[in-house]
This record gives sequence, structure tokens and C-alpha cells, in this order.
Amino acid sequence: MSLLKINIVNLGKAKADVPEFLRMAPLIKLYGTLFLFFSLATSYGQESNYNISFEFYNHTYNLAVDSSIMITRSVELSEQHIKAYYKSVNQGKYNNIVDTLLVNKEKYLLNDWLYYQLVRKTAEQISPKKQNYERYTFYKWFLMVKSGYDARLTISDGRIIFYVFNDEDISDIPFLMFENKKFMCLNYHDYAHADLNKVPPLDMIGIPEAKKSFSYKVTRMPDFKPEPYQEKLLTFKYRQKTYHFNIKLNTAVENIFTNYPGVAFENYFNIPLSKETYSSIIPALKKNVSKMKQKKGIDYLMCFTRYAFLYEDDEANYGKEKRLSPEGTLFSEYSDCDDRAALFFYLVKEIYDLPVIALLYPTHITIAIQFEKPIGQPILYNGHIYSVCEPTPQAENLSIGQLASKYKHIPYQVVYAYEPKKGLLSTIK
Repeated sequence: MSLLKINIVNLGKAKADVPEFLRMAPLIKLYGTLFLFFSLATSYGQESNYNISFEFYNHTYNLAVDSSIMITRSVELSEQHIKAYYKSVNQGKYNNIVDTLLVNKEKYLLNDWLYYQLVRKTAEQISPKKQNYERYTFYKWFLMVKSGYDARLTISDGRIIFYVFNDEDISDIPFLMFENKKFMCLNYHDYAHADLNKVPPLDMIGIPEAKKSFSYKVTRMPDFKPEPYQEKLLTFKYRQKTYHFNIKLNTAVENIFTNYPGVAFENYFNIPLSKETYSSIIPALKKNVSKMKQKKGIDYLMCFTRYAFLYEDDEANYGKEKRLSPEGTLFSEYSDCDDRAALFFYLVKEIYDLPVIALLYPTHITIAIQFEKPIGQPILYNGHIYSVCEPTPQAENLSIGQLASKYKHIPYQVVYAYEPKKGLLSTIK
């Protein structure tokens, strides 16, 4: 209003010989600016519905976004404002979006981690992350709580921090305890240089009816279209013969695990391969070991895991500890001991389905397998004898049953034990 008054006063002082249309020009410009401003605000907010469509893991999602769930202003970081935004959106027409997400979660058997990727994609379509990070995070939180998950927001040091209730053994990401429950941070990667562990847990914003815990287990990979897969050549030499594999890999799989935390070894070792990658490697390995005796076949898989990939420590490669899924190891140029242990376990399980344990040393992890007749230095666990099968290159050329000299007198911990289902016979004898 003050700008309008100033323009009117100025016009009143204008000389009489100035043409009428020129004297009115500043006022016309002002009204035009105000009209454009309010038109844009209206088109983004109260009177505008629109549809969003996006591809996600080989499926197209078409969602109608009603204007009643739109936040038309920047999200202000306070508990009072967040609760006001929730009240406003909660009164809007959001059910079709949440219902569609949950139906597809069940239809495509999405684990929680993959479902969260779908929620992220949906929130991005409603309110782009680059346009307004706080609003984008609010929508992620809203969709998660409306999906039943006990998700929380906190405000600290000018940041909106997103947590979810999780009762699993998770490492490498910030968490906090609140009301005797552990909440893992879902957006820690957006604050790479902040110590989120220092965030006070007193201002957590949640919804009482959202009580479900979130799981990081990935037990099924999405069915991707074959077209995006590209071939990668892997070679290794076994007993004077060179073997070649054209493995099909998809960058979308790598993207799934970009911000994936360190999960318990049981969950980590059992992350499956995607369908196309599985079909490009497992049948070929089965064929190559089909005429070998069991121990020679295991030795073959052990050497494949050792020598088909370049070794590099995670600290040197990523600047931090990062566990690659079996498919991630196939994809990556470099990998270390835990990556190879997970891949080797997966191969042994898929091809032979033998009892396996994982031995964790202070700076190393390796695998031991239970054979009908043990080989080499015995590893006793729960009344059974296992034989070490080292899947990571060592200074010594180790055979089945041999442990690297530097680990022989160091205590270890069995961090995972796999037992085949009763009555399930090995694929290859």
C-alpha cells in the first residue's frame, strides 16, 4: 500500500502538460505487477489441480495432485508452522496419492527401503527438492506417516531433519533415542558436514496414529526393463584357463543403494541380484562348476571372487566404510573384503546352498563353509566344523581350509550363520 500511495502522490505533483496515459503509466505497471503476482500464486495454489506422471522401477505412476494439499509458501522451520502445514494438508485430498503408493507397494512387493525411494520420487514431483528443500522434506514425511510409519521431524540449527523408527542393527548414519525408541536419520546425506548426532530429541514432530517401524531389509529387487542394462566383461584365470563373463548391469540398481546404510550382516549378505544380472552370471557359473566336484567348484567360486575384481580399501575408494551389495560388487571397479564376502556367500548359497558362517576380525571379514569332510584348520561353531574359504586376495595363495597367517592368532566373531532349509538339497553335488 505504501508504494501505491507514493505513486499517487507523485502523479498529483506531475505537470499538467504531461499526457494522461503517461501520467497513469506507473500505476498501470504496478497494477499489472500485482495482477501477475497474484495470478502466479493462485495458479500454484488454491485453484489449481494437476497430474504428475513418472517412471519408477519399470512402472509408470499417474497421480492427481489436488490444490488442497499444496503449500504455496516457503516452509518456515518451527514446530508451530510444521504442525500448521500438517493440519492444512491433512484436511486436503491426499488419500488417492497415499492409496496408490500403498497398493503398488503390495503389488510389486516393495521392501520399506524401496518404498521410501518411491515416496521420495513422489515428493519430488509434488515439490521439487531444488526448488524448496524444506517443503520437499515435509511432503516426504507426510507421505511416510500417512503410510503408517512412525516418522519424525526435528528442527535444529536452521535444518529440517527427518527420522524414522527402526529397531534393527544399523550403522554409519546418525540416530537418536526418543521415548525409548531408536530413530534413524533418513536425510543425513543432505547435511554431509553437520553433526546430526547432536540434535536434541525434545522437539520431534510425529503423528500418534503412525506407529509402524521401518526396515532396511532388501529381500527382493525390482523387475527392471532389460533395455537399460549394459554388459560388463569380467575375466579371471583358474588353473591355467581364462574365463570370460558378460554380466548385465543397470545403474538404477546402484542408485538404490547410494545412501543405503550399514545393515546387519544377515541383511547385508542376503540382498539379492536383480533378475537380468542374475540371469547373466549365475547360470554361467553353474555351468562352469557342473562337472567339478563340490570342493573344486567352491574353490572356483572363491578364486572368481578374489581375482575377477580389483581390490581397494573403502577408505581409499570412498573416503569411508561402504558395504556393497553383491550386485554392487559386480558393478564396481574396486571392492574390499566385506564386499567380496557378501558376493561369495551369495554365490555359494545360490549354487550349492551349504551351511556358511562369516568370521569378523578387527580389520577383516572372511567366510567358512561346512563340508561333509572338513579341510585344513578347523573352525568350530555350534558343534559343527567349518573350513575357511578366503574370497579376498591375500599375500599368500590360500587354498580351502587355510587362513592368512596374520589372522591365525587374532580372535574373531561369528557375525552371521546361514543354515539351508531342511530338506533342501544342494543344486550341485
